[in-house]
Amino acid sequence: MRAGLAFMLACGLAAPLAAAPLRVVSVNPCVDAILVEVAEPRQIAGISHYSQDPRATSMDVAAAARFTATSGTAEEIVALAPDLVLSGSHVAPATSAALRRMGVPIIEIGIAETIAASRAQIRTIAAAVGHPARGEALVARIDAAVAAAHAPGPPLPALIWAGGGLVPGSATLADDLLHTSGFRNMSRDYGLQKWDVLPLEKIVASPPRVLLSTGAAAGDDRMLGHPVLRPLAAQVAVRRFPERLLNCGGPTIIAALNQLAAVRKTL
Repeated sequence: MRAGLAFMLACGLAAPLAAAPLRVVSVNPCVDAILVEVAEPRQIAGISHYSQDPRATSMDVAAAARFTATSGTAEEIVALAPDLVLSGSHVAPATSAALRRMGVPIIEIGIAETIAASRAQIRTIAAAVGHPARGEALVARIDAAVAAAHAPGPPLPALIWAGGGLVPGSATLADDLLHTSGFRNMSRDYGLQKWDVLPLEKIVASPPRVLLSTGAAAGDDRMLGHPVLRPLAAQVAVRRFPERLLNCGGPTIIAALNQLAAVRKTL
């Protein structure tokens, strides 16, 4: 079975249901959240340890706890005897090379920078594990969330503020999520790169209508409590946007759009 799947992957073909891998290991935390939606639980031989960390996971920790977790080393992965490994760009090249030398088929899933790219990844993963219909069901749920998040009227200037002033710019999934839910990502106005640190002075000079803080609560970021921002309190609405909603696509998109749509309605 492993050799047959490897041949199909090398030829760019999705594995049909009859050739679905019996044991799949994911070392990509964003893939984990998709995998549990589209694969049979008995197919999942391992997931990333990040998915069992409440500070880093993009899926339900209790659901993640049902599966074996690895730190992504070749030794741990091989010990699980996988028919297929789903990896990401963060995986050490030496690990990927070692797995390939041992004949383990690998599909590398990159970072989804748009909702459309995430749809494509879902379909790739669902086909690889032999359940394309489940992938289409997840895509349909995302499409429904996109439709529900649509907001009439001009987009509201907004900014997502992560720890230490790090903000997502253009060509990021966060940017697409903002646009989809009726906001305009102001990182462009500030001349920021894809991911960049924003000085408070720029917010003072040109404040957004809403600032989405990834802190545990909307007002617990120390930088956002700086005295220089106090005069803007009546002008800038600070709302919470959980950091876990920034990390991945897949089913996380649904929760992120729901959150953004709820914020939009309060404005």
